[in-house]
Amino acid sequence: MAKKESFIKGTLILAAAALVARVLGLVQRVPLDHLFDDVGKASFSIANNVYLMLLTVATAGIPSTLSKMVSERYALKRPGEARQVYRAALLFAAFAGVIITVLLYVLAPFYATYISKVPEAALSIRALAPALLLFPTIAMMRGYFQGRNNMTAGGISQIVEQFARVGTAILLAYFMLKAGYSGSWVAAGASFGGVLGSIGAFAVMLYYTVKIRKQDKAEILQERSETKLPLMKIYKDIFTLSIPIVLSSLTVPAVNFIDSSIVNPLLIGQVGAAKATELLGILGQRAQSIAGIPPILAIALSTSLIPVISAAFARKDQEHLQQQMTLALRISVLTGMPIVIALCTAAYSINGLLFSTLDGSGIIALLTFGTIFQITMMTTNSILLGVNKAKVSMVNVMIGILVKLAGSFLLAQWFGIYGIVAATGLCFLVITLLNLKMLKVIVPFSILGKRWTGFVLTVILTSAVGYGLNEAGIQLTRIMPDRLAFLITCIIVGCAVVILYLVLMIMFGVLRQYELVNYPRKVQKLLRPLMRLQPARFKSSDSQGQ
Repeated sequence: MAKKESFIKGTLILAAAALVARVLGLVQRVPLDHLFDDVGKASFSIANNVYLMLLTVATAGIPSTLSKMVSERYALKRPGEARQVYRAALLFAAFAGVIITVLLYVLAPFYATYISKVPEAALSIRALAPALLLFPTIAMMRGYFQGRNNMTAGGISQIVEQFARVGTAILLAYFMLKAGYSGSWVAAGASFGGVLGSIGAFAVMLYYTVKIRKQDKAEILQERSETKLPLMKIYKDIFTLSIPIVLSSLTVPAVNFIDSSIVNPLLIGQVGAAKATELLGILGQRAQSIAGIPPILAIALSTSLIPVISAAFARKDQEHLQQQMTLALRISVLTGMPIVIALCTAAYSINGLLFSTLDGSGIIALLTFGTIFQITMMTTNSILLGVNKAKVSMVNVMIGILVKLAGSFLLAQWFGIYGIVAATGLCFLVITLLNLKMLKVIVPFSILGKRWTGFVLTVILTSAVGYGLNEAGIQLTRIMPDRLAFLITCIIVGCAVVILYLVLMIMFGVLRQYELVNYPRKVQKLLRPLMRLQPARFKSSDSQGQ
């Protein structure tokens, strides 16, 4: 019982930290959008996407692997071996951090000038590069603490990192703008916030390291009697597990990196350099930050089921495995969809409320719509890891990335920036379909079965109402300040979409009363009164419950 409670507590801590980080990331983009010119927006977005891509490569999926290896060794009462693995991971992190920082700093002008076609972005990339000195080490420390069942250390370090990064970025950008610096220098100042964030996160992890060492003194005395593991064997074990994980987790950073690299080269011939740079700024600064919201809750909910799936697979309990896979995917889709609908239908009002102009509302809406496939992709990737099919997940991700590249080059010719954004959704959809095909070989299951009709009707009707309310709400700009009108519209659309979505899901039998026991207690409490709206034919457990 205590183990289950600590797992749930750990999941909640990490989910809360991820939510705070995502919200602060969006909070940062709003003032920066007002401070930057088009070049500044594009430069800041390019630097962030290059950095996140390289950070994923620099950590090589090791934190997740380290967590697994450390927890296994502590379970087997071999803490000395766990520390040897941790030291090897730290050594790799220090080496990778130095190499990748130097490479990024040296190659920044080449990438900015000849690949992304925004030469001014070189300053922002170089300003952010020193953060890569510390972040691989921070990632290893977080993985080790998670392996020790201490989620608090990683969660707090993530929150401190975000506050330090966001605060520094906004202040530096503001003071540099007031001092008369150009847009590219202002963006570089904001990018440097990432370096301060890394220092803040590292300080927190050092504090917890000192704290945990006091607990470990007795264990360290016993280490002399434990086996000394060869360094190369440790690395072989780490990389065998971590390489498929890193390639699977690269999808979203890789897609954003591709966009930073190809938007200008593909669009300059169609719309000119200035307009292409403006569109890149909108995509990176606005659309990507809004589109990052829907996956948070859905991924946190589905991730908590992965250990259960792993256990069921290990026991060869096919029935339980089928139930848990169905539940994980169902929760992901059903919780992610209303947020996607609300953000898509209110994209114009959200854009007007948060950002400096109304340009790019369509880009925000289209990219956000594609996140429903990102949610299913990430959930199915996690399930594949749970059933020991990490290599399959890796291959499917690589196919999806090729689809993204080919789709972007093909669709951009006809649809411009919208073609590039559509290719992102197509990439996530292809990976999802390939993952589902593999999972159905392992165990037959259905996400919604005969309920797809009810679900599609719910989505169409809710979207229509949300769009209508948004169109009506923006008329308020005629009688009150624009931002106040957009705020009221966002609140109305958001509330109406969520309530109507829930009601229609129950009325169309997508959510069934007898299934409530599978959901968390607070969710049950919320849904029970609404279940009175459900037609009698849906209330019993029968063959339709597929």
